[in-house]
Amino acid sequence: MPDYNVFKDGDDWVTKRDDASRASSRSNTQQDAYDAAKGFAGNGGGGDVTVSGENGQFRYKNTIKPAVDPHRTKG
Repeated sequence: MPDYNVFKDGDDWVTKRDDASRASSRSNTQQDAYDAAKGFAGNGGGGDVTVSGENGQFRYKNTIKPAVDPHRTKG
């Protein structure tokens, strides 16, 4: 399960996987970065998303469930 962090870097909000050396995405708003992190975590089988504020301090952490494939039907 991949875990992601959302934090401020200069003027951008960054989404970064815990074990990555580079950002997964850069956004203009914290909400956009959080939404991206939720999508990445869900598509990767679920995981935790940790969000830090502009000052770098912990704000909150959410556990994201695995994404559900709507096309998992027989046929």
